[in-house]
Amino acid sequence: MPKVVHSGDIISAAKLLQSVHAPDKVRLWAMMETPMAILNARTIAATAVYKDNRLDCLVMGTNDLIKESRARALHDRFAVVPWLAMTLVAARAYKLDIIDGVYNDFRDEAGLRDECERGRILGMDGKTLIHPSQVAPCNEIFSPTQEEVDWSRQVIDAFGQPENEKKGVIVVDGHMVERLHFAMAQRTVAIAEQIRQMERACG
Repeated sequence: MPKVVHSGDIISAAKLLQSVHAPDKVRLWAMMETPMAILNARTIAATAVYKDNRLDCLVMGTNDLIKESRARALHDRFAVVPWLAMTLVAARAYKLDIIDGVYNDFRDEAGLRDECERGRILGMDGKTLIHPSQVAPCNEIFSPTQEEVDWSRQVIDAFGQPENEKKGVIVVDGHMVERLHFAMAQRTVAIAEQIRQMERACG
């Protein structure tokens, strides 16, 4: 949904979908591409509390944000990072996914990879793309590495041991691991399994 500026936009769109009897699987992704959207990120994300509002994801419209704010589009995205971080925290507060904005120079794979890496470090779930050549690098960077999957399986196995089932903190391979890491490990493995199933389905 483009140009979302306040929570009412989501609510109105959800009511419209309901009025035409759209299936529940039809979900809303909110484009966060105006200064007002960033200021209202929390209340926009909060509409996800009610399942009838169908909001699943926030999508950063960085090109429009740069235009509206008169910021300079530098490679380090110095001006953009605060908007990304504010919106990401709002998304996570209401259990939403969030997708980073586009990388405009589709011929610059090194630049794309760098921006994807920075987005992943920040916590983004993925990146919007404008050219088929960007798909493979983006998928690679936003997918769990084999090392991350292997470590996650170790953590899951360790917490699955009878002596650790009720513990909040354990030691795995010399590292202190909390139960919150168990939840993170489960998510990592689940994503890896979904990717593997998709790859099998695609041949």
